[in-house]
Amino acid sequence: MSGDGRINATVVVLGDLGRSPRMQYHARSLADVGAEVDLVGYAGSDLPESIARHPKIRCHRLPPRPVRALELFATSLPGVVSLIRIAFQAMKLFRLLLFGVRRPDVMLLQNPPGIPALGVMLICARLRSASLVVDWHNFGYTVLALKVPRGSWRVRLTRWYEQTLGQHADGHLCVSRAMQKELQEGWGLRGVAVVYDRPAAPFIPPRSEELRGTCPAVANLFTKNGHNATHRPALLVTSTSWTPDEDFDLLLDALSRVDAAVARLEACSTFPDLRVVITGDGALRRFYEEKIAAMQLRRIQIRTAWLAPEDYPLLLRSADLGLCFHRSSSGLDLPMKVADMLGSGLPVLAVDYGPCLAERLRHGDNGLIFSNAAELAEQLLELFKDFPEPAHALESLRRNIARSDEPRWDDEWRACAWPALRRSLNRHE
Repeated sequence: MSGDGRINATVVVLGDLGRSPRMQYHARSLADVGAEVDLVGYAGSDLPESIARHPKIRCHRLPPRPVRALELFATSLPGVVSLIRIAFQAMKLFRLLLFGVRRPDVMLLQNPPGIPALGVMLICARLRSASLVVDWHNFGYTVLALKVPRGSWRVRLTRWYEQTLGQHADGHLCVSRAMQKELQEGWGLRGVAVVYDRPAAPFIPPRSEELRGTCPAVANLFTKNGHNATHRPALLVTSTSWTPDEDFDLLLDALSRVDAAVARLEACSTFPDLRVVITGDGALRRFYEEKIAAMQLRRIQIRTAWLAPEDYPLLLRSADLGLCFHRSSSGLDLPMKVADMLGSGLPVLAVDYGPCLAERLRHGDNGLIFSNAAELAEQLLELFKDFPEPAHALESLRRNIARSDEPRWDDEWRACAWPALRRSLNRHE
């Protein structure tokens, strides 16, 4: 810490900076309490203006693919390619953290991914006399277990790496009470602070019901004609990184069931046309876009989109319902999209992956939980059967959200994250 009490902080995520909102929030919150922040991550998506132009935040973008030539051998020699990539990532990160950023007082790392960042940052923190705090979003070994057998040596080694090096960090944050319990009782980590994902300032409810169903950023994605001319179309939204831990086959199955049910009841149904927007980008996007294009739905339109950071809150504010298909690899993390949707006054339908989800989503209060496509289809038919009458079930969920008055990100950060970061500084001195 400098003589005048100012703090230098280095915030690191080995992922696309533009698609790492929690670490963006940490950086901005640190800057707001007077810290000089170096924000490190991969180049890729655009950053919000509030981060890119913040006078106290300096962004350092690593190349998104450290060794492009290795792609030629990715299929034939996956293990070798992976090790070489990790080595190049480690060298680039070492060089940046030792020579490219201001001498930090505290270093904050998102995990996962922790390989090689956790080891690199632990060494750099000791060399530069800084404290190291790990923000646990999930566990890298459980994410890896989605791709390889859970009992494989790679999964076991990754767990050992995370647990062993994690024990040498000076502080820990995590996203749920269930994860806190596992880290403290199962992993032997001390002083783990829960910092829930909370909606940031742009995620607010609409000021008028007239805004619902209309969002300029996605309006041109849909055809104007519809079968139900009595009511405006209902707008449903979900966001994703298109990774294997999100079950979009379930969504497509449910929407097919809804479309078929509405067709059978069309003569007497007031059910609205549905417009479904799936935002985000990732490896599985093209695969699902092809499946969506092959579907023949009469009353439902499904579109994928990648939105600017400033447009996503506007989409949530104009939507009628949020959807979440995140299946936690550990059963202990909480999807940030749920916090953003609730902050925008949006009820959420979420796939049930375990008791941890109840820390944020209360079935029948601020949303509904489903286990399969049949349950989701039934919930959608029930919620929109009288749409948009004010007395319908969807409106009841909205009123409950409005009454809950849950904390925003700034409140959560100052109450939970900032004290933990300061404790790590004191512990390290």
